[in-house]
Amino acid sequence: MLSRSNSTGKLFPSIFNKLKVTPNEPLAPSFQALFSTHIVGENPILVRDFIHSALYDRNHGYFSQRSGAVGVLERSIKFNQFEGRKAYMKQLDKIYKQSGIAWFTPVELFKPWYAQGIAEAILRTTNLSVPLKIYEIGGGSGTCAKGIMDYIMLNAPPRVYNSMTYTSVEISPALAEIQRQTVGEVRSHLAKFKVEQRDAMDRSGWGDGEQQPCWVIMLEVLDNLPHDLIYSENQVSPWMEVWVEKQLDREGLSELYKPLQDSLIKRCVEIMELDKNNTRHNTFVSTSWSKLFPKPRRSWLPTGCMKLLEVLHAALPKMSLIASDFSFLPDVKIPGERAPLVSTKKDGRSSDYSNYLDAKGDADIFFPTDFWLLERIDHYCSGWLKLQKDKSSQQGKKRRTITLDTSSFMEEFGLPSKTRTKDGYNPLLDDFKNTKFYLSVPTHNIK
Repeated sequence: MLSRSNSTGKLFPSIFNKLKVTPNEPLAPSFQALFSTHIVGENPILVRDFIHSALYDRNHGYFSQRSGAVGVLERSIKFNQFEGRKAYMKQLDKIYKQSGIAWFTPVELFKPWYAQGIAEAILRTTNLSVPLKIYEIGGGSGTCAKGIMDYIMLNAPPRVYNSMTYTSVEISPALAEIQRQTVGEVRSHLAKFKVEQRDAMDRSGWGDGEQQPCWVIMLEVLDNLPHDLIYSENQVSPWMEVWVEKQLDREGLSELYKPLQDSLIKRCVEIMELDKNNTRHNTFVSTSWSKLFPKPRRSWLPTGCMKLLEVLHAALPKMSLIASDFSFLPDVKIPGERAPLVSTKKDGRSSDYSNYLDAKGDADIFFPTDFWLLERIDHYCSGWLKLQKDKSSQQGKKRRTITLDTSSFMEEFGLPSKTRTKDGYNPLLDDFKNTKFYLSVPTHNIK
């Protein structure tokens, strides 16, 4: 369970979120007003487009406005030297204050052990008779890449390391350069590592794709991908897609509801409701109850995740996938299933918005991952799961998938003894109850 820390103004252990950097100065009011005008013009836009602009627009997006050093620890934390949780948290607080960084990723705080657990999972699962190819989406500071390559160099047969390639797909030019420096600390890694500075969701960037088996790693990527929002007046009314428009004669924004028409939203809705359609019972009772006590419904859809997986499965048809992220978030004020936490930081303290429309370049927007839905989307994008309206006779590839709590994953593939304090407390295993790992590997063609 995440908890608040008054001393640092951060979420713990929200280090599991992507790197976030504290701004040097708060946004000026004039900038915020300008942002609304630029994001939403005379025509309404889908919620996913609003979120994408609020986070990633080059001129006024949240991540574009953040400046400062990247969260890289000078040396690994010696967990075995701490008496227990109190001593560890004190040291963590000291690290944050000295660095001036708002967030560190777990692969950074638990280096090299976190990355080595991922490397071990890959080595146990991959076919070592073919060259090992790894892609990482959003490689951060390069700590994961270096940790994995270090582990393979030291623990795999020499031919595996000598023939491997590791490609980081990174949209940030600043982070791309830091990744090259981090991995380059081991000279032999450089010939096997490269950074492609591009958007992983752009299919054209993948060229002809990769027809050989490969691995894709996504650590804390899903939480910041754009989502769509759908709305229903009650439990029996049809879903409607939500658009964002400017209020007449005002600077504020409001929602506009339209019948489902966007193809990405429609496919995501059908995937989401497949299980409900198959397991629905007492329909008459629930329908009557809904009419007596109507209650609006709001549901957030991971359409950004769906678009990314569609691109990856098309470009890398034989890929295996490892993804980690939040499975739930506490204290979320935004209504709806799978609703995001919208958080800003002012005067060193974090505060959360109760309306996502208030995020105008000054707030992070991050979502919990519904791992059941992620699995269904993965199966659909691979071509295995067919929607009811999909009459295609083309057979896809069946995939073997598993979702594990972070503690279970690290106990199976990592070295938990390396992150344990003297009294037995282990932050890697004990603090991340709201995070999971998702593993997905291809098996065989369905005949």
